[in-house]
Amino acid sequence: MASTRVRVVANHPGETLAWMRSDLPTRLLPFGVVVGIVYAIWRPGWLGVATGDLQPQLLFGLLGLPIGFLAGVVLQLWLSRRRGALRVGDAPDAVLQAGYYALNGPLEEGLFRGLLQGGLAILLGAPAGFVIATAVYVLYHRLGGWWWPDVVATALLGIPLGLAFWLLPGPPSLLGVSIAHVGATCGFLGPGPYLLRRLGLI
Repeated sequence: MASTRVRVVANHPGETLAWMRSDLPTRLLPFGVVVGIVYAIWRPGWLGVATGDLQPQLLFGLLGLPIGFLAGVVLQLWLSRRRGALRVGDAPDAVLQAGYYALNGPLEEGLFRGLLQGGLAILLGAPAGFVIATAVYVLYHRLGGWWWPDVVATALLGIPLGLAFWLLPGPPSLLGVSIAHVGATCGFLGPGPYLLRRLGLI
């Protein structure tokens, strides 16, 4: 049985709130401040702080959200079986994490897709901006102490989101990629592991 191969480590809302209190001022707030300053001073279109062409943006985001969630769940199941352990919270913890990832997704996209990829695309060309920003996005997860296979797995999110930011029709926009990012993160962390536990897959 799959449940005998993965050691489930219980996680509680108090533990989640503890890392959120540290993560918010040291990571997410600086991301938002940097992107906000660039937008306030220059208002560059390449930053993507606009709805862009709303229909393709929403279509990508609303398709990407459930597909990303499912892909995140499946990937987490595979990696946790290789890792041998998975941290899983209860229902309140899963809801708490989902709310946090709804903030995390747009802020990460603003920094990596908007500022880095968009800015480098202007300086070096769109292909170089995509490649460099995606590589930085993937490797930055190692700074959080992620296991290397988990770090590499973030490329499965970073590549399609980077391509979408670059290739979706209309002006650059963070809307679609942010929605899809939230779905994938919720599948991989928090709600996804909770669902795996509820379904008896771990």
